[in-house]
Amino acid sequence: MKNITASTDDYGYTDYDYGNSSSYGDDAHGDAVAAPCSLKETWEFLGRFAPIAYILVFILALVGNILVLCVIRRYRQSRHSPCSFSLTDTFLLHLAISDLLLAVTLPFFAVEWINGWVFGVFMCKLAGTVFSLNVYCGVLFLACISFDRYLAIVHAINISWRRKTCHAQLACAIIWVVCFGLAMVDMLYREVVEIYGMNRRMCQVVYSQESSQQWQIGMQLVSLILGFILPLLVMLYCYLRIFKALCHATRRQKRRSMRLIVSLVIVFVVSWAPYNALRLTDSLQTLGVIVKSCGLNKVLDVGVLVTESLGLAHCALNPLLYGLVGVKFRRELAHMCKAALGPQGCLGLAGWANGRGSTIRRPGSFSSVDSENTSYFSVMA
Repeated sequence: MKNITASTDDYGYTDYDYGNSSSYGDDAHGDAVAAPCSLKETWEFLGRFAPIAYILVFILALVGNILVLCVIRRYRQSRHSPCSFSLTDTFLLHLAISDLLLAVTLPFFAVEWINGWVFGVFMCKLAGTVFSLNVYCGVLFLACISFDRYLAIVHAINISWRRKTCHAQLACAIIWVVCFGLAMVDMLYREVVEIYGMNRRMCQVVYSQESSQQWQIGMQLVSLILGFILPLLVMLYCYLRIFKALCHATRRQKRRSMRLIVSLVIVFVVSWAPYNALRLTDSLQTLGVIVKSCGLNKVLDVGVLVTESLGLAHCALNPLLYGLVGVKFRRELAHMCKAALGPQGCLGLAGWANGRGSTIRRPGSFSSVDSENTSYFSVMA
């Protein structure tokens, strides 16, 4: 275990994630000053906020994503044809797995804010790696889903090609491998450090003094590009093209799809934009573009963790946004509930499951192309 003094510039060598504080005791040029910034009030607030936020996200994400996985498993078992499971279904499966793995790490960091890190160095490295891996994977799977919807609706890609799930499995495998490579930074550099003056141990990424600034800025830049900018650009392009294509349709189902598209983009931006904006501000401060101050550091300390919790809440919202909005998905969920609880236990679910999307689609219309190429758990279903 390494010791780090909270009142020195060394504490800036840890990157922002779940327990980092950037309250330095230095001036704009990084020279130590006599009176370091106080961390007490900041840590008192974070110690109250973080456990509640992490446990709440954990519970919601656990229930929602397990439900998605159960419905997908039931659907695959009830369909014997391999063609019945499409590309988007595969992406949704991997998204649910990623969000579930991410949620599983949150109780560890909730306990960290209550009693400090008590799980040892190995679990520190493992939990940090799993956390980072699935943050990256989750947003990239969202980009893949939007791209698949774009191909299906705007270009009406041949259904026999799109139903070959090996293409989606290959894309998912590449995403997992690339994101695991990025998450190896946590495996290599995470340590259990003791913060003097705070009387607690924290699981942090700790770089050497020689390479701290380069690594911190580099990883924050990679995180910003792969974890937000690239997925956002893909989603904006794909959904704008889908939105334009759907403007030619006047049916209620299409209007509902347009509202859903807008909701998907807005929720993603609201969830992750504030966190990445603060991370960018921290990088600019580290580079000296923004002058360091105790006030700004306290804002970053509190803001990064609060906005990170907002971003993590996205893994609890994904089952609602990408699963339960689909009529066919709700219908399958109702069947699963009926099989588990009996007809009397699922009163009222039948109407909810059928929803507004039960209108008959006529062959040859724009809707028929949409229907033919839309996956079982499609965003547009």
